[in-house]
Amino acid sequence: MLKGKHIIVGITGGIAAYKTASLVRLFVKAGAEVQVIMTPNAREFITPVTLSTLSGKPVISEFFTANTGQWNSHVDLGLWADAMVVAPATASTIAKMATGVADNMLVTTYLSAKAPVFVAPAMDLDMMRHPSTVRNIELLRSYGNHIIEPAAGELASHLIGKGRMEEPENIFKVLDRFFEQAQDLSGKKVLITAGPTIERIDPVRFISNFSSGKMGFALARECACRGAQVTLVAGPVNLKVTHPSIERIDVESAVQMHDAVMSRFPDTDVAILCAAVADYRAKNIADKKIKREHTDVPTIELEKNPDIAKATGEAKRDGQITVGFALETDNEQVNAQEKLGKKNLDMIVLNSLRDPNAGFAVDTNKVTIIKRNGKVDEYDCKPKSEVAVDIVNEIVELFNNK
Repeated sequence: MLKGKHIIVGITGGIAAYKTASLVRLFVKAGAEVQVIMTPNAREFITPVTLSTLSGKPVISEFFTANTGQWNSHVDLGLWADAMVVAPATASTIAKMATGVADNMLVTTYLSAKAPVFVAPAMDLDMMRHPSTVRNIELLRSYGNHIIEPAAGELASHLIGKGRMEEPENIFKVLDRFFEQAQDLSGKKVLITAGPTIERIDPVRFISNFSSGKMGFALARECACRGAQVTLVAGPVNLKVTHPSIERIDVESAVQMHDAVMSRFPDTDVAILCAAVADYRAKNIADKKIKREHTDVPTIELEKNPDIAKATGEAKRDGQITVGFALETDNEQVNAQEKLGKKNLDMIVLNSLRDPNAGFAVDTNKVTIIKRNGKVDEYDCKPKSEVAVDIVNEIVELFNNK
């Protein structure tokens, strides 16, 4: 299940670093693309040349490449990865990851990672059971990281106890099982809209909204990672797609988005209508820039844009699922349930602007999911990547109940 996956392998300065060469080889042999990131101390235990040879990629250790000055972008790496594995994870690196001390390339990349993170601790038994290490590991677990517990045995100090990094073959199996279990959308075709639309007034002005597209892109990645073939219809956003199972279609206006969606909808298993589509557009677009007048204030006449959610609801065939989004400022749940019925949706995701950490242009979201059968689930505020997991889990449940 690791074929085609992008995996970051982070190596820290512990004696178990020599084992990680075998782990890299196992990932590559399974068809994964591996990028190794080493802390400066890790290079004292295993050479970058060895790991570069095994991975087929230059090893990254510093923020800048010394001889060329090329910047290694932790942000791009965080978006690229389908999984990140830190093995071995020393007490020092675990503490930095838990508290956000981003003083090296590995921890900075970890803080930018959108993909699941697996941590394989390795240290002496007294360090392993020290209250600070125990607390830091629990903190990492509470953030959603996957802790691969160390084994008991003879350690580098020749003491016997828990602290040996789990064997590479077992770490490999953990990730292989993770991706195998997560393929619950395999064979499904998913259509997702994301971002805003913009409606031109003249060559330099337009009507739009504050949508960043982050929620829609997180949903596209989650669906693709779970085996779906995804078509992402995106309004103007400054986001990148890296997963090979995502086909991106860029549009500008609501009419263009409507046309792109309806052309793909008949061959779709589920449509997730996450975009913030402008309700209105200028009836007449000026050919030239509208100049400021000293006396008259120009009037812009508007007309309605097509309702994409309603159109898909009307065209829906048996077996298809449509998921809508609602952003409300008052009477949130009542308005969302009304929209659910009017647009023949199977499920609606309600956002509220009342929470400052949810909504537009932020990396977190707080949603309530309402289904046609009346089931209502409220979720805590969390990163949009995790919100995407919750939403997709609900969609999978809908498929299972069909």
